[in-house]
Amino acid sequence: MKESVRQLQPYVPEKPLATLQQELGIARLVRLSANENPYGTSPKVAEAVKAWDFNESNRYPDGDATALRQAVAQQQSVDPDQLVFSVGLDEMIAMVSRTFLSAGDQVLVSAPTFSEYALHAEIEGAKLVSVPTLPNDQVDFDGLLAAITPAVKMVWLCNPNNPTGTSEPLAKIEWFIQQVPATTMVLIDEAYIDFAKNAATLTAMQLPAKYDNVVVMRTFSKAYGLANFRIGYGIFSKAYAPTMQAVRLPYNVNAITQVAALAAVKDTSFVRQTVMKNAAERQAWSTFFDQQGIRYDQSDANFIFFAYPEATALADALLHHGYSLRTGLRDGWLRMTIGTAADGQDLRKLIAAYQAKSARH
Repeated sequence: MKESVRQLQPYVPEKPLATLQQELGIARLVRLSANENPYGTSPKVAEAVKAWDFNESNRYPDGDATALRQAVAQQQSVDPDQLVFSVGLDEMIAMVSRTFLSAGDQVLVSAPTFSEYALHAEIEGAKLVSVPTLPNDQVDFDGLLAAITPAVKMVWLCNPNNPTGTSEPLAKIEWFIQQVPATTMVLIDEAYIDFAKNAATLTAMQLPAKYDNVVVMRTFSKAYGLANFRIGYGIFSKAYAPTMQAVRLPYNVNAITQVAALAAVKDTSFVRQTVMKNAAERQAWSTFFDQQGIRYDQSDANFIFFAYPEATALADALLHHGYSLRTGLRDGWLRMTIGTAADGQDLRKLIAAYQAKSARH
């Protein structure tokens, strides 16, 4: 066994909803802890999956994901050869870590951020170097630059960032890239960028064509509502895309997933409606937190990160009322997926009542 994995702590996935519901003994449970799409999946995806030819089950899928590759390349205005598909972004994070890291290397992150960057650095025997975010939870780019040494082989930028929801302008990201040595990879995780107010001008999608050491990643799990299908992709420079194709498992993305993702790409209306409803509900939460005097980060995602003195107790109270929020990401803070308008109204009443009760005591 590799020494680097001997003491490894695994990523802890969400419990199945039915299991948690049964444990709590409640009739309804809304999971607002995993940043899933509360509006489901496009009906066109269901149609496409049901129309798939089951007689193909004994055949391997298209290893190049040809139809999906062409559709995504056209959608994002990138060269099809730049695209590498993966089983969610989890596999992509594992692949780039395996490819670009050796034991003793360093991986630089702005903290707090997605825990899997650290997990896969640890698996490869690399050391994680964390630079805290600024007081408003924006990225401290000067701090990141000051932490770069010849040992730093990768820098992770999650934009918008998980768990804070904060986003960074493209100009600032490109300025940062220009200061980073060409031997250091800059990996930009855009899992939540569809929800951003100015997503089209925020994305770094075109940067891998300009900088060989830049990778941009996307997923179908969030705005497209395909979390169960496990499909994501990375945009690489022409210098590294062939290497990543060699590292990738030959048939990693199955045929049904490819069919589902292709239908999702074509249904622009579903994504647009999801983003619009999320933006309206996100604004409702901002207004509520302002009224209640609750500190929160300015979110550009489908979740909000907020501070609460009794965060664990509040989360437990809400859980027993049928709403699960994400705990443990920072002391005294909770991350809440933005749900439907109806659930938002109910949840705000519950939090306001909890606030009032706490004030009386």
